Amino acid sequence: MLPAIQTAIPGPLSQQLANRLREVECRNTTYLSADWPIFWEKAEGSNVWDADGNRFLDLTSAFGVAGLGHGFAQKALRDQSEMLLHAMGDVHPARLKVELCEKLSAATFERWTGKNGKVLLGNSGFEAVEAALKTATLATGKAEIITFENAYHGLGYGALLGAGIPWFRQPFDPQLAGITHRLPYPRKGNEGSIAHFQAALAAVDPSNIAAILVEPIQGRGGIVVPHDAFLEELRTWCDEHQVMLIFDEIYTGFHRTGCLFACERFGIVPDLICLGKALSGGFPISACVGKSEVMDAWPETHGEALHTSTFLGNPMGCAMSIASLDAHLSSQTAGLVAESTRNLDAALARLSSHPMVHEIRGAGLMKGIEFRYPDGRLAGDFVIQMVVQLLKDGLILLPDAPEGHVLALTPPFALSPEEIDFTVSRILAALPAAH
Repeated sequence: MLPAIQTAIPGPLSQQLANRLREVECRNTTYLSADWPIFWEKAEGSNVWDADGNRFLDLTSAFGVAGLGHGFAQKALRDQSEMLLHAMGDVHPARLKVELCEKLSAATFERWTGKNGKVLLGNSGFEAVEAALKTATLATGKAEIITFENAYHGLGYGALLGAGIPWFRQPFDPQLAGITHRLPYPRKGNEGSIAHFQAALAAVDPSNIAAILVEPIQGRGGIVVPHDAFLEELRTWCDEHQVMLIFDEIYTGFHRTGCLFACERFGIVPDLICLGKALSGGFPISACVGKSEVMDAWPETHGEALHTSTFLGNPMGCAMSIASLDAHLSSQTAGLVAESTRNLDAALARLSSHPMVHEIRGAGLMKGIEFRYPDGRLAGDFVIQMVVQLLKDGLILLPDAPEGHVLALTPPFALSPEEIDFTVSRILAALPAAH
């Protein structure tokens, strides 16, 4: 289905809601202007309707959550809500928590190594990252971590230790421990960048490093695919120095990059993997899954867990996650992603000759279009203006990279050829005429 714009964007109801929100929400949360935002009313598949009745194509999957389509696990949520809304996750848990942990083990370490993994559930992606960092220090007895420039791992205090985009971290630096070594992230096809990374890694004293925390493909950093040798070098270094390798697959997991997990593109098995976003397809739930022997660094509980939360293993989130995992483990989903990727790649090729398009990159249905001006300057201001214009055309898109000069496309998997063609045609129309 193609968008049906009925009123000016944002429409009068969205404008009224923005004015009301301005009065009651922290002013640092939702960006509000004359052109932004729309307020969602309902969503289905690849489509979103706003409060004014306008229909949009969602090219973001709502931050990568709805790869299987908006509303995919709605039946699981509805059925579960009629039985049990909440349980006592670390005291008297729901049966579904057991089933979800079993499925997460089967989808990760059992597939990769033939041995079971163990799970720490959470509510948001950053909580999975913090659980992994805690696990690493328990497993190694060490404190420091290695992370990467332009990395994004969420905004909790523990997750901020890994933040490579400065403005997220800098206001809170006085409250953060100085335990982070931040290295360059080498780019695919760039031999200079892998050499730069290797030199930086060689300069790190491994004696107090507990973990390397890394995105197998950077998301918020600008949809950056790493150099082919990168993850293998990290795995080797971690093995040599008894360091935990943590993959943050909160964004890249669950077929976003064409494989069930992005690390499978490179054939590298982590010690710990962080999952969220598309895990449930729309309910706040996350997971840190680790090798059994690594997770057993946590002491056996005697009634008080060291890491838990009130809503841990919420039965509605577990039910939705089980339904989503079942879909992701089917060959149909992998085939759908492959077909949509081929269609999207072919359509995006129409953009490649435009002088402002510096690079089209990514993997699977995680694509970034990098824009630069003819003199080489990063075109962040242009991309932001284009995103606003495309919203008026009926497309929900977001800028990416710290400078905002990358247009990110992370659509639902079932985006039709007609919808893909419409998307690329509108992007082309938003570009200045080539000379």
